Amino acid sequence: MWTQDDSGRVHTPLEPLVLAATLALIPVLILENSTSGAWQTAAFIGNWLIWAVFAFELAAILVVATTVPVYLGLGHEFMPALNEGTLLYMPTTLPGLSVTEASRILQVQDQILGSFPEVERVFGKAGRAETSTDPAPFSMMETTVVLRPPDQWRSRARWYSSWSPEWMSRLLWRRLWPDRISWEDLVAEMDKALQIPGTTNAWTMPIKARIDMLTTGVRTPVGIKIYGPDLVEIEAIGRRLEGALQDVRGTRSVYAERVAGGYFVDFDLRRGELARYGITVAQAQDVIMSAVGGENVSTTIEGRARFPVNVRYPRELRDDIDSLGRVLVMTPSGAQVPLSQIADLKMVTGPSMIRNENGLLAGYVFVDMAGRDIGGYVEEAKKVAAATVSLKAGYSLEWSGQYENMLRVRERLKLVVPITVFIIFFLLYLNTKSGVKAGIVMLAVPFSVVGAVWLMWLLGYNVSIAAWVGMIALMGLDAETGVFMLLFLDLSYEEAKASGRLRSLSDLHEAIVHGAVKRVRPKMMTVAAAMMGLMPIMWSTGAGSDVMKRVAAPMVGGLATSFLMELLVYPAIYLLWKWHSEVGPASSGRLLPTDANVV
Repeated sequence: MWTQDDSGRVHTPLEPLVLAATLALIPVLILENSTSGAWQTAAFIGNWLIWAVFAFELAAILVVATTVPVYLGLGHEFMPALNEGTLLYMPTTLPGLSVTEASRILQVQDQILGSFPEVERVFGKAGRAETSTDPAPFSMMETTVVLRPPDQWRSRARWYSSWSPEWMSRLLWRRLWPDRISWEDLVAEMDKALQIPGTTNAWTMPIKARIDMLTTGVRTPVGIKIYGPDLVEIEAIGRRLEGALQDVRGTRSVYAERVAGGYFVDFDLRRGELARYGITVAQAQDVIMSAVGGENVSTTIEGRARFPVNVRYPRELRDDIDSLGRVLVMTPSGAQVPLSQIADLKMVTGPSMIRNENGLLAGYVFVDMAGRDIGGYVEEAKKVAAATVSLKAGYSLEWSGQYENMLRVRERLKLVVPITVFIIFFLLYLNTKSGVKAGIVMLAVPFSVVGAVWLMWLLGYNVSIAAWVGMIALMGLDAETGVFMLLFLDLSYEEAKASGRLRSLSDLHEAIVHGAVKRVRPKMMTVAAAMMGLMPIMWSTGAGSDVMKRVAAPMVGGLATSFLMELLVYPAIYLLWKWHSEVGPASSGRLLPTDANVV
């Protein structure tokens, strides 16, 4: 509210704040101008005001200092989950799963998933497709779950309504309005219903899973790559990690690949028996191939589709070792000899699929997690793994998945953020033609970080690449509002200088108050326009809103604190700069005027 006193001077509610910030610079002026006049001025002000100034400075320092532990307490992730409207359920079984059992498990999973009212349709597959881009083992299943629109999901009493922002959860502690079941609750219910013995669940989304597997080879949020020269030892390390990580908070499932746990049937031909019956090795292998694996003998054409015709023995004649031993092999004389008389049949174990990375054999441990940030989870999991799993010489661990992407982005941001700050400073210098003015504008960056970090903490957001994009955009907005603030200070200063009203510190103070406080309305409109443009993003609930909120939140919080800090800090720094560079020397070093109206 604007007021006017008897002398015609206009006052605003923000003027005491700017005056307090200006007075905060008086101790600096006293120390730098250690003359008798300076000490007389200190005595004139009084000890109570000196302590008040120090208290004000201490409060400002504490505001910035309290942001550091809050930032360190924020979680870290690569990117927030983008709701694709479709789930990808990827359970993994142990090697050696038969086709019949895989088909049965898929049917059971589809029935359970289809029983949820939020599910529209389900389609599952096991094994690899006829393409080199999908090297999935037969034990890894993929089930695509297409969900209905969110407005058709079940209702559940929650603490917020469909229009309420998430940060109100910290203000409203009881559930007030009915709302739809959340994405996380639906996945948790599905995971609880699909606890099938012998399978390890993993939940993701189709597009996200393909990107993760193409970039890191790991389909879960966190993966551990074990490198070494021996597959048996790699599998043993993976099993120890699987048991150790089960107790880490946030773990939903852990599965270590059985890289040496594949099951095979070996036909060891006895060449003496083959020679006795006059059977060649090629003839015996042809019988084995046609009986067990099948052989394509023709192709059927049905319209534009072509299907191979495969011939092999019925399942009941090849479903165990004894049945395979009774397979007959034709001799040149026309007699038929059982396969068990010319070969030794036995079950052996070996690598089901061999991974090779960086010239070393590799095995993966897939970790599906929920309920916490990836960065904090991996740090805790690393400590557990180091305390419980010992590695032999020649073996190493690499933490991969989205955590690997997060580390890669973090290293890139160490280069991008300083370059961005330098470019902004350089453009400001070209605009203002003054390094001091450009530096004053750049002071808004640490003050804006205060609001950005605290708002992210209130919303429960993690530090991610989306949040850093918002931080970088915030730097540009800070430069805009800072230049606007500095423009009014320069206009007021030049106007007072042109009219000859800069003869003492009180005149300089009056000019700065005129530029900083009495023109607060246009500066507030500049900040409000940017914030109001971002508020629809903060209140949105549609697809992609999770990512956009992380981009907008730092800008909204940072604009609020940077605007307040600019009103408090910029005028004080501007006063100190102009007094020491221009007004002070011209007024013969007088620190304060003789009249006491300045106080």
